[in-house]
Amino acid sequence: PGRAGAGRERRDALREELLLSPLPTGDVAATFQFRTRWDADLQRGAVSHYRLFPKALGRLVAALGVRELHLTLTQGFWRTRFWGQPPLQAPAGAELWVWFQPTVTDVDKAWKELSNILSGIFCASLNFIDSTNTVIPTASFKPLGLANGTDHHLLRYAVLPREVVCTENLTPWKKLLPCGSKAGLAVLLKAERLFHSSYHSQAVHIRPVCRDASCVAVSWELRQTLTVVFDVFSSGQGKKDWSLFKMFSRTLTDACPLASQSKVYVDISPKNKEKELLEVTPPPTSVHEAVVQGDKKTYAVYDLLSPSLFNTSRSLNVQLKWKRPQDSSEMPIPVLHAQRYVGGYGLQTGEICTLIYNTHPYRAFPVILLETVPWYLRLYVHTLTIITKGKENKPSYIHYQPAQDRRRPHLLEMLIQLPANSVTKITIQFERALLKWTEYPPDPNHGFYVGSSVLSALVPSVIAMKDVDVEQSPLFTSLFPSSDGSSYFVRLYTEPLLVNLPTPDFSMPYNVICLTCTVVAVCYGSFYNLLTRTFHVEEPSRGGLAKRLANVIRKLRGVPLL
Repeated sequence: PGRAGAGRERRDALREELLLSPLPTGDVAATFQFRTRWDADLQRGAVSHYRLFPKALGRLVAALGVRELHLTLTQGFWRTRFWGQPPLQAPAGAELWVWFQPTVTDVDKAWKELSNILSGIFCASLNFIDSTNTVIPTASFKPLGLANGTDHHLLRYAVLPREVVCTENLTPWKKLLPCGSKAGLAVLLKAERLFHSSYHSQAVHIRPVCRDASCVAVSWELRQTLTVVFDVFSSGQGKKDWSLFKMFSRTLTDACPLASQSKVYVDISPKNKEKELLEVTPPPTSVHEAVVQGDKKTYAVYDLLSPSLFNTSRSLNVQLKWKRPQDSSEMPIPVLHAQRYVGGYGLQTGEICTLIYNTHPYRAFPVILLETVPWYLRLYVHTLTIITKGKENKPSYIHYQPAQDRRRPHLLEMLIQLPANSVTKITIQFERALLKWTEYPPDPNHGFYVGSSVLSALVPSVIAMKDVDVEQSPLFTSLFPSSDGSSYFVRLYTEPLLVNLPTPDFSMPYNVICLTCTVVAVCYGSFYNLLTRTFHVEEPSRGGLAKRLANVIRKLRGVPLL
């Protein structure tokens, strides 16, 4: 059996990598990616032995007919305008979108059961996903893996913007890793340091991919990603020099024994035509150049499986030092970024404003905008306006599904053309609904959250991108592969909104109850006692038998009587 197993080709493989990207503001973004690829057919349910792929997720995919699953848990907001395009962006809170197999008859039932199971696996509040916050997009969120068809009725999308991410969500996420947090890059995942940051996002992506170039057979890919941004001021250092120990309070000692590839990438790309501003130590194993999101990048690579890496020292502590102070005027502006806010005054009506920026100097491109608004904000669709450079911009495609009170939210999808070097303003007015007193949360004056808008676009690239082998390229470049060399796919999220609704004075019933009880106790109680109490005049008694016996004895002794 041992020789037979050795001669057989390994059916599963694990790759792990860490990307360190210095941000223009002086902060550092660390992106972990762990990819488990398994050459097995999970849909038929014939799999009984799990080696690297988590059994909990594998049985979930097989039992509920899941074709793709994407779950993100995020604390904070990625500031695209100042930090640039992220490798993987996610909205604040919890986001879940799933493609089901065509064989699933009742998609809503499978969606509800799936959200409840994931809620138990990741200790999150995903069980609060129901029909009031679930939508079925028609143009956004196309499958990222292999797909025979794109019937949007098999897609479900939901966001919980109020979800708070903390240690209880990170611990089960780490337990899904083949090596846990005991070896490899996962030893840096220390909760005390990860949550002492300005941005934290963890995700799980499951999708079917081609097993080889011929794409005859299908493999299943599990991608666990974690992105964290360390702030200079929150860390208390006051310096822009970083190291692995300063960021994570730990260093790397070895690779995961089950991993076939374990690398650390450090972005040392020059910000302008001058020489590099960033210096890394110790010297990297190799240098990798690639075109990522339309920009030419240079990475210093540390291969943890290389025998020469740990010859000089027992641990790896990558240090990043700035050669000279960075000028704020050198901060690059992303080609596509957006922001959103609430306008208006009072607690009756309001306005949702979305600004989309296209900073490309000479290229125009379309963008798909997805808006999900809760039912208690009643949209006036006739007030929808799209203004670009002072002129009306009519969308080439629009899909609107009105909300139903306490049943489903609003869904608005539009395909908008963004001219070169322009700002597009999208406004729509709404009316606030008055909820039942049992529908308010415990802190109603805090406000109600509205999920982020989603922007999906093929952004034109200034630099031509070449077709590369997915297996040989870094993981952070292969989740959204480029269809052609002239553009790259970008999915952005705006800020979540916090809207105040008309809120009754919940302290008034308490005051009324206290005042009423006081009046009843004092007034009614006194009258009731006067009307029902009877008074009796008691005559003084001569005493009982014991008193008379005591007097007889005192008389015989010559003592005064009682």
